[in-house]
Amino acid sequence: MTKEIIATPNAPAAIGTYSQAVKAGNTVYLSGQIGLDPASMLLVEGFEAQTVRVFENLKAVAEAAGGRLADVVKLNIYLTDLANFAQVNEIMARYFTEPYPARAAVGVKELPRGAQVEADAVLVIG
Repeated sequence: MTKEIIATPNAPAAIGTYSQAVKAGNTVYLSGQIGLDPASMLLVEGFEAQTVRVFENLKAVAEAAGGRLADVVKLNIYLTDLANFAQVNEIMARYFTEPYPARAAVGVKELPRGAQVEADAVLVIG
């Protein structure tokens, strides 16, 4: 099986030794996204804005891979404060409809660049 590296200027450039996504067959593995604005590479302000930016970044990478958020089969969300769980659900409902992907939401001590939320995903296209 060959793997294809997915990259788009519509999402933040990788800030480490990883790719925005890797496509293997019809499965696409999206790297974690934090609330970085892709143009400025600066973290947006506030939890809601960061969460929206995370989903917009994931959407951009999914589209660059030839998919869309509706193709997500597994979503992992990392929160520095689990008190924000309900707000994540509300924002996620703007981007996903039933049937929802499988999901994990995990509380973590900290995230890169002081972000409050991060998410990664797996898509199956086709």
